[in-house]
Amino acid sequence: MPAPLIPAAFDRRSFLRIGGVAAGAVGTTALLAACSSASATGSSGSSSSGAAANFGTIAVQLSWIKNIEFAGEFFATENGYYKKAGFDAVTLLAGGSGSTTAEEIVISGKALVGLSSPIGTVPSVLKGAPLKIIATTYQKNPFCLMSLEDGTPIRTVADLKGKKLGVQSGANQTIIDGFLKANGLSKSDVTIVTTGFDIAPLISGKYDAHMSYITNEPILAASEGKKPVILGFADNGLPFVAETFTVLQDTIDTKRDLLKAYLKAEIQGWTDAVKDPAKSADLAANKYGKGANFGKDLDVSEQTKEATAQNGLVLTADVNTNGLFTMTQDLIDQNIKSLAAMGYDITADKLFDLSILEEVYKENPDLKTTFTIPSASASS
Repeated sequence: MPAPLIPAAFDRRSFLRIGGVAAGAVGTTALLAACSSASATGSSGSSSSGAAANFGTIAVQLSWIKNIEFAGEFFATENGYYKKAGFDAVTLLAGGSGSTTAEEIVISGKALVGLSSPIGTVPSVLKGAPLKIIATTYQKNPFCLMSLEDGTPIRTVADLKGKKLGVQSGANQTIIDGFLKANGLSKSDVTIVTTGFDIAPLISGKYDAHMSYITNEPILAASEGKKPVILGFADNGLPFVAETFTVLQDTIDTKRDLLKAYLKAEIQGWTDAVKDPAKSADLAANKYGKGANFGKDLDVSEQTKEATAQNGLVLTADVNTNGLFTMTQDLIDQNIKSLAAMGYDITADKLFDLSILEEVYKENPDLKTTFTIPSASASS
């Protein structure tokens, strides 16, 4: 696989995916634009006659280009789950580095739902944006420090002291600060080298570890004949979720049935996606994301590997107990603690509202599925 493919795609980690930090939080002025757009946010779908709901067309702002990260959305479209839920269509709006954040798109009314993360949403909420996270695709965030077996392997937090870490500018600097703080370390314990997204400096030995996505750079390193050693943030002091579903409070208040129908279709789509990484990759590379890699086609083999790795972020024992997209109280508390480590003090009730998802599962208990949970990636 050509070396530029993944580093180019990885560029978004400091922009749209963590957009609330890198691009600036949405301020109160932007809130004045928070008017619903019928083409983007659909109708309430209420019906006094008891007829099947029709929610019209809604738009969903993705956190990045149309790739494997949105396999569930592709399946929900492909298998007709959105239509069965009462939507004429669900328009998936691709993101990209330098694009407007999902939070801004939702506030503007151009999309009903934005896929983001707590660290992307919390800055806007703290500035007064009426946003809430109602569900999460990833139970674990994908951030990690990747070192190399034939270099200076960093297997544990204790191995970090005295090491050089390649970290991208922008939001990733905030995240690495939080990771160090959560583990009782500071920047004085390591040397931070500002780098880009290409792993070439790591391979050439300019630093010992490269801040990465578990589903991305390790695959690239392996394709270049290297054995990656992974120190994941989620399992080492900085657990927070990712690919969260963010909506306006007004949508929760006035379009609850619509949101429930949407989440049901999403759960069905993601149930199919996690069960079939190969088909997920096919849909991403050959149909919904064709040409999405900045004018180039996605690589099916690479997308399959990413889909397989991604399952380790989506599926947990708690998901088998409670269902896809859910968050236990313990996980919510961990997220609040992690946000505090990154400099954001907020209470759970100001950021999360999982009540709609709870209703979805109460009304549709058959949505719960027992999945095969991937074994943890070997770190050596």
